[in-house]
Amino acid sequence: MTATQTPERADARTVTLSIDAMGGDRGPSVVIDGLALSAEKNPDIRFVVHGPAAELERLIARKRGLAERCTVRDAAGVVSMEDKPSQVMRHGKGTSMFSAIDAVRNGEADVCVSCGNTGALMALSMVRLRKLPGVNRPAIAVLWPSRNPMGFNVMLDVGADIRADEEDLLQYALMGASYARNGLDLARPRIGLLNVGTEEHKGRAEMKVAHDLIEANAEAGNFDFVGFVEGGDIPSDKVDVIVTDGFTGNIALKTGEGTASLIRTLLKEAFEYSFLSKIAALLALTSLKRLQKRIDPRRVNGGVFLGLNGTVVKSHGSADSTGVSAAVKLAFQLAQSGFTNKLAARVASAATLAQDARNINDN
Repeated sequence: MTATQTPERADARTVTLSIDAMGGDRGPSVVIDGLALSAEKNPDIRFVVHGPAAELERLIARKRGLAERCTVRDAAGVVSMEDKPSQVMRHGKGTSMFSAIDAVRNGEADVCVSCGNTGALMALSMVRLRKLPGVNRPAIAVLWPSRNPMGFNVMLDVGADIRADEEDLLQYALMGASYARNGLDLARPRIGLLNVGTEEHKGRAEMKVAHDLIEANAEAGNFDFVGFVEGGDIPSDKVDVIVTDGFTGNIALKTGEGTASLIRTLLKEAFEYSFLSKIAALLALTSLKRLQKRIDPRRVNGGVFLGLNGTVVKSHGSADSTGVSAAVKLAFQLAQSGFTNKLAARVASAATLAQDARNINDN
């Protein structure tokens, strides 16, 4: 397709994704490789790809059958990882990131996917898509490997905003529950509030108020509240959604990714230590591959921006083609489930619940 053609939306099952091809650390070729992987697995995906048209059309043409699934939108500008969000908001109109978000705003695509600068992506998303009515602070939700049957838990916020008061945490709980229902197919998710201990008397004052707010609204929100949880519970099977502020969540996320990387390195060193350990590695090859897959951060690549008039998936800046494909898969699943509309309804409910809670406290 040429840059002037409109995206093909053949039937109700077809999903069109808007792709910022220029934001990642590894360049557009890795992004296009990831799109090709996703296109091979799913015939119902179409892409609007944003960036320098000549370069993108050349890369897409190398992938068999991909050109027929792509619309290229020429955008010469690139948002770098060093750019400040305030600068991007003022001068980002000609960039691939701006163009990718606008395709969702204009209804040309269902979900935006970008590997770019997180702060800039959130800032542009808030300006172009706007917050849902009743949302004070949008959140970034991620999937976390866990012992649950689905293999993942949801955690939010992991960096959209370092602050969160008790009403924000209630909104996060409701948005996280909606994400778990649509992303993990859980009819009644279990919500936990991350704290320094599980006892109700522990933590900051706003945490105790948030605990009571979430507990009081569990039935109306269609989730089960398990109370306070600790860091060790994040990958556990006692909870499906972990609610926290962006400061704590981002530190936990980066710690988890670093720990997974350390485990892979230590395992490799241990099995390469001697001839006998190499033999042991060969004997345990199937189990080791299964473990590597379980702790591979590329499989859960993709943070979802919640609380906006449109869905945005943030891929890791350093993602390879496998990571990009995982982010695309997540975006596709959310689009097919009608996630944006369902989340809007849930947020409207959250605003009502929060107002009711304020009225009770005032009285």
